[in-house]
Amino acid sequence: MKRILYTTTAVLVSAGLLLASCKDNSRLATESIPVAPATVSASEYAEFKEWKQQQLENTSRTTTTATRPVIVRKYYTVNKVTPAVQPVAKKKKGWSKAAKGTAIGAGAGAAAGALLVKNNRALGAVIGGVVGGGVGYGVGRSMDKKDGRY
Repeated sequence: MKRILYTTTAVLVSAGLLLASCKDNSRLATESIPVAPATVSASEYAEFKEWKQQQLENTSRTTTTATRPVIVRKYYTVNKVTPAVQPVAKKKKGWSKAAKGTAIGAGAGAAAGALLVKNNRALGAVIGGVVGGGVGYGVGRSMDKKDGRY
C-alpha cells in the first residue's frame, strides 16, 4: 500500500513540476517594454525625455503658424570612455543552465531519496531523482531566461 502511495505521489509531483516549468513564451515576444540603456544615468535619461517633449512642442507650434521651424540640437555625452568593440554573438555551445540544473538536481535527489527511504532504496532514488530533476530544471530555466538564452 505504501509503494502505491509513494509511486502515485511521485508521478503527480513530477507531472505538476513538468507542467509548471513549461510556459508559453509567445507573450514575451509581443509585449516588449522600452528600457533605457544601462550606460545612461537616470538624470541624463530624464533630460533627454524633457528635450524630446520640447521638440514635440516646438514642431507642433511651428506647424500651426506659418513661420519656419527652429531646429535645436543638443548633444549629450553619455560615456567619456570609448567602448570596446563587442564581438558578434556566436551561437552558444555547451549545456544550458536548465540542463545542468536537471542533471545536478536529479543526482542529488536520487542520493537523498536513497538515503531517506530505508525500506526500498531503489524506489526512493527514483522518486528523489524525478523530483530533484524537476526542481533543478525549473531553477536552471529561470536562470537561462535571465541570461537571455531562451
